[in-house]
This record gives sequence, C-alpha cells and structure tokens, in this order.
Amino acid sequence: MLVFQHPVPEAGVQIPKGTVEPEEAPEEGVIREMKEETGLNHVQLNGILAEDLWKNEDGAVHHRYFYKLTVSDAPDEWVWNPAGGGEEEGLTFRFFWISAAEEGNLIRGHGGYLHLIFSH
Repeated sequence: MLVFQHPVPEAGVQIPKGTVEPEEAPEEGVIREMKEETGLNHVQLNGILAEDLWKNEDGAVHHRYFYKLTVSDAPDEWVWNPAGGGEEEGLTFRFFWISAAEEGNLIRGHGGYLHLIFSH
C-alpha cells in the first residue's frame, strides 16, 4: 500500500488523501487528489472499500471515502511536492510502499480499513 512520510514529524506516516471539491463526485476527487498529492499520472479506480464519518481531534467531522486504486509505472520510493496548494504548499513528501505487517506505523485515523486493502 502506498504511504508517505510527512515532513512535520508529528504528522507521521499517512496514506494519500484529499478533499473532494464541491463540483466533483468522490470518484473524480480521489483520482485528482492522487495525481496532485503523489505525482502519479496512471491511476485506476478499482472500487470503494469503505465510507464513514470521522471526528478529528479538533472536533471537525470529515466524510471519508476509502478507495482501492492501482497505479502503473510507480517507483519503489520517491519524493514529491504536492501540487494542490493549501496547507501542503511548499512541502515535500517521501512516498513508499508498505506491507500488511507495517500498517501499525500509520498516524491515528489512517489505518482503520487497511485490512480491506490487504484482504482483496
């Protein structure tokens, strides 16, 4: 599974994520966000794994969608500056792949549905 190391140590290791724009369907948003956040251009949507409402530590509620995606021509590891702007502007993320045995290293809220990724 693809993850990245955030340059702010407290942000930890995360799965790629993003915000669906008001005019987008979630399926369109996930493809756009993957391209902006990872730099990968050959992203294929393989279905939704889960959907939930999640309350962040600051009390904000997020409607989250979890999709299974495949990519082609992705290296084992790379760095990328997210292209979507916002709070990630100017940051550099280090992307790499993890196995099911390594999923415990993710920041809170990012690992709840990983069993669905590794079981399909």
